[in-house]
Amino acid sequence: MFSKILIANRGEIAVRIIRACKEMGIATVAVFSEADRDALHVSLADESVCIGGPSPKDSYLNMNAVLSAAVVTGAEAIHPGYGLLSENPKFARLCEECRIAFIGPKSEVIELLGDKDQARKTMQKAGVTVIPGCDVVASLEEAKREAERIGFPLLVKARAGGGGRGIRLVREASELEMAYQTATAEAQGAFGDGAVYMERFLSPSKHIEMQILCDRAGNVVCLGERECSIQRKNQKLLEESPSPSMDEETRRKMMDQAVRAAKASHYENAGTIEFLMDEDRNFYFMEMNTRLQVEHTVTEMVTGVDLVKWQIRVASGLELDFTQEDVQISGSAIECRINAEDPRQDFRPQAGRITLLHVPGGPWVRFDTAIYQDYTVPPFYDSMIGKLVVYAKTREEAIRKMKAALCELVIEGITVNSELQLAILSDERFEVGNYNTDFIKSLDMNF
Repeated sequence: MFSKILIANRGEIAVRIIRACKEMGIATVAVFSEADRDALHVSLADESVCIGGPSPKDSYLNMNAVLSAAVVTGAEAIHPGYGLLSENPKFARLCEECRIAFIGPKSEVIELLGDKDQARKTMQKAGVTVIPGCDVVASLEEAKREAERIGFPLLVKARAGGGGRGIRLVREASELEMAYQTATAEAQGAFGDGAVYMERFLSPSKHIEMQILCDRAGNVVCLGERECSIQRKNQKLLEESPSPSMDEETRRKMMDQAVRAAKASHYENAGTIEFLMDEDRNFYFMEMNTRLQVEHTVTEMVTGVDLVKWQIRVASGLELDFTQEDVQISGSAIECRINAEDPRQDFRPQAGRITLLHVPGGPWVRFDTAIYQDYTVPPFYDSMIGKLVVYAKTREEAIRKMKAALCELVIEGITVNSELQLAILSDERFEVGNYNTDFIKSLDMNF
């Protein structure tokens, strides 16, 4: 087991990892930017190192600075959290070359699955159902030919990256040229790779993801699904487990395909296989995320498995001490992402000092955050400042518990999206579980 781990991240996920390490008796090193000198993860860690200026490219995305901090402090491993360098194969490879354990899959696996075109081909060979589409298109003319074969509507998608960038919806042939040009330009600017492929646009659809854990010995366990269909611009807002739309037969088939996908890619550590599911419960592989997900909390609540601790154990060489038969999914969990943004002003990001903070409590209520009273939210990073998570025996009880927790949560000084989350939970479609990825577009914003 490692004796010291560097956390190459910030915010609530850095705090989450530090807490897991403390419980495991592992020393921690925090890295921080000049804008994060007063951040909670800096004070909670055993050691801390400033690695650059406020901009992520000058600090948290500066691979040399992160690795230098690990070497100077004697850290044996680096946990990348999510976002930032977590799915960067070059960074994982540099860790390997420096003989510092990267808490995640091997660099070649990240590279394979980060290339969505190659990931599709790998899954097809493994018998995993993929969305009808095509391989990377080399030109607009080739894109036009493939589009006619696939049919409209379709999506033009970047081969690299994620987070909703490099994706364009094309409803008819006349829109293809503009979509192709803007998607390739955006992908080139965001990921340094302008290659795109196309696939059929499934709508209405549900976004379902399966959580897996894999060790070096080839043991693979699936910890069930998360329902992630409440999204805005391809960014999730609310997640729950289990999905209200799944029946046991579909769940079993999807879990089987998730395990097959993990084995086909020789996966190690925690990962997530994302599927789209239509109204008839036909489902298709979308992509695999080679990192811890923001919404890992709901899986932890319904399974009792600490995913961060198992990430660390697997990276240190330990094998899973439970099998698929041991996994028991019980009750219902919901996570609401608390974002520093104003939904009434086109979701404008918010920054500033938190003048008053009250965190809700009670049985099975969890608030993962790095904010505190008098903390100043900087303007340089993602708007998510916390994750409110609840667990109950039934979904109906979980919804009521989350509503109560949101009403109790007080964050003053900046605007957050608590009222939007309450509006989602109060919508009849959500209450009965009859919602899809278009939900937010049709939500009444007069709250």
